[in-house]
Amino acid sequence: MTVGQRIAQKRKELGLSQEGLGDKLGVSRQAIYKWESDASLPEVEKLVALSRIFSVPVGWLLGEEEHPAGQADGQSAELTEAQIKMVQEIADRYLAAQTARMEQPPQPPARRRWPLIAGGAAALVAAALFLNLFSQLNRVSQDYGNLQSTISNVSSNVNSQIGSITSRVEEILKAQNSLTASYNAEFLSSDPGAGTASFALEAVPKTYVEGMEAVFLADCGDGPLEFPGVLGEGQSFSAQVTVPLTDSITLSVVFVNGERRETQMLDVFTYLLSDTYPYVSCDGSDLWGSTGKDGVLRNSRYTFITVDEAFTGGPCTKIADIQVGLFRDQKLVARYTPCEQPDSYKGDWENARFFEGPETITLEPGYTYCMAALVTDEYGRQWVVHGTPAVYDPEEEFVEYADIAEDYSSDPADWDFTVG
Repeated sequence: MTVGQRIAQKRKELGLSQEGLGDKLGVSRQAIYKWESDASLPEVEKLVALSRIFSVPVGWLLGEEEHPAGQADGQSAELTEAQIKMVQEIADRYLAAQTARMEQPPQPPARRRWPLIAGGAAALVAAALFLNLFSQLNRVSQDYGNLQSTISNVSSNVNSQIGSITSRVEEILKAQNSLTASYNAEFLSSDPGAGTASFALEAVPKTYVEGMEAVFLADCGDGPLEFPGVLGEGQSFSAQVTVPLTDSITLSVVFVNGERRETQMLDVFTYLLSDTYPYVSCDGSDLWGSTGKDGVLRNSRYTFITVDEAFTGGPCTKIADIQVGLFRDQKLVARYTPCEQPDSYKGDWENARFFEGPETITLEPGYTYCMAALVTDEYGRQWVVHGTPAVYDPEEEFVEYADIAEDYSSDPADWDFTVG
């Protein structure tokens, strides 16, 4: 099995989706997709994290060793960095405790009727304690030194394993990309108005056979589209393709030799669609504050949104219109209109656009409120951005943020913009 197949197998055994595994690792679903399809390999730290999640050695993921059958689930063949720190902390505490205990002065002996004998005994006890102190300090020092040596050896062993993994990553990736001698997938441009993206594709088969053909595939989420490759110099197949603009576009090449078809992924492009939208943020937190038992918002007169048309991964479109309002359960209850920067907002509010609403707004308990903006760009595309939802609690006399923001979509069809 390839590295990607091993990751997919273990993920499915744990009942995780690609998105779920990505959440555990702090990466996107597209990254998991690329790993499992062998388009790329995880970075070294992600390989180590995968080995811990799957309870398998890193070497097993790379196909270099078998998973020990006797190893219990959740156990790891490697000492983790956290475990090393824990050992170090235990050693430090042990040494501190021993030193503190040994530095405590001995209790004075009880007074007896034989002061000379008592004095001699005290001297002997003091001498014994003194010798014992040196003996314990020496033993603790030796134990600590041995522990430090063990930790150093473990760290060296872990570093050696990581170094070995790193050196093999590129070799394994190249071995899995065995169909091409070279390839390239270059993003050329996007056309938000037409909703398309263009790419230049090139692939040179590792073994060319007379009469071989190549077909380039582009999967934009609704199944692959096919584009014939043109054979050029150096047995290189190429094509310029234009495909629907989405946030996940997978490009591949298929080498066709008679009835035989062999496919290799070239690259995955993500967030190309999102990068064409200007950045718009609608916070609305400046509205929330003390309401009193009457539920009247005291700070509802003004609000603002942030617009930054340069805060994207590529050239974005221009904004044609923005409608701002306060929504109750995603239904408009108060519309806000553009205005100049209010006197209450001091200083330079770069990229801020201000809006004015009603003097006061009365909130009702049991409903969820949030600020939201309907944005329309120059091509007529519309989407909704919203702030964090809040709920009015008359007992507390203020609003509390509601942890349901992820339930609100950016689709205008899910929002009611008519004032009831």
